[in-house]
Amino acid sequence: MALFSRILLCYDGTREGRRALRYGAELARDRQAETHLLAVLDSAYWIRGFDAVAPEALSIEEQSAKEVLAEGVRRLGAFGVLAIGHLAIGNPVDRISQMAWKLDVDLIVLGHRRCGPLKRWWAGQGHGLLLDRVSCNVLVAIDPGETEQADGRS
Repeated sequence: MALFSRILLCYDGTREGRRALRYGAELARDRQAETHLLAVLDSAYWIRGFDAVAPEALSIEEQSAKEVLAEGVRRLGAFGVLAIGHLAIGNPVDRISQMAWKLDVDLIVLGHRRCGPLKRWWAGQGHGLLLDRVSCNVLVAIDPGETEQADGRS
């Protein structure tokens, strides 16, 4: 099997997500790879601090996630890449790793926004855990201009 023949792009509509989408689209087009696009609705966001989640609120968020996914598929199409869209609900690290295994991808592409240790601790995100849960390559798209802002250097 050729290197990077099956790619999973993770997209959330953010600036970092759009950057990852561009990088992934270029790779997918150049490699003529089978391309999958994943949008994850993070259910933990709704669970924190609530005893019950209003079905209407979750429905609105799910519709928004579907729109983000459709936007991503359209953007990929504009790059000349035909992608299969997938929507998952749950913890992004769990859902990305599960989808990577299910689809047997050899590359995951995602965006990242740098942040300081306090913000990372407060947010409770364990994105580094993704690397421990997959057996494929991971391309993390980072804005090189963010380095100084994130670590306080000027």
